[in-house]
Amino acid sequence: MFERLRDAVRAALDRATPPGELRDLARQMREAVVEARVAVQETREAVARTERELVQERQRLADAERRGRLAAEIQDQETADVAQRFAAKHRERVTVLEKKLVAQRDELALYERELGDMQTQLGRAERDRPVTEAERSAERAWRDLQAAGGVRPGVDPQGDLLKSELDRAAREAAADRQLRELKKKMKKDYP
Repeated sequence: MFERLRDAVRAALDRATPPGELRDLARQMREAVVEARVAVQETREAVARTERELVQERQRLADAERRGRLAAEIQDQETADVAQRFAAKHRERVTVLEKKLVAQRDELALYERELGDMQTQLGRAERDRPVTEAERSAERAWRDLQAAGGVRPGVDPQGDLLKSELDRAAREAAADRQLRELKKKMKKDYP
């Protein structure tokens, strides 16, 4: 199902492509992943439908066999013959549905593997794409700011350490309050 798209992605990644084309390729890959997710979901729904059909058909088979046995017990040969024909029809349908279910489950497993591969490739493409001039410029600006003593959000180890110390202090204070309240309650309960 996804062979054509996967081949196109591989071909594009194999050749050196300019950043603009890589952005387009990444966009196409994201769209392909969305389409693949839809296909996986549709296949899951088809498997569920086939499972329901199989349950119903097995019930019809059991009913036809039961009717045949009952007809045979009362020696109603005509009804027994009709029941056997219906049982044969339902038995054949059960066999076909079982084969269909196996094929759909195999197809679903294949689609899920392909989706996983596509998501991995997309992640790799987005992570490994060349840096644009704007990104290089922003990175230089952050380095200059840090060299001048500024702090880059999310990269401040001192700030992170201070935050974790404050969080720990707040947790300890909350625990102390709870302990004092429990002690007060216990004094009231056991004077």
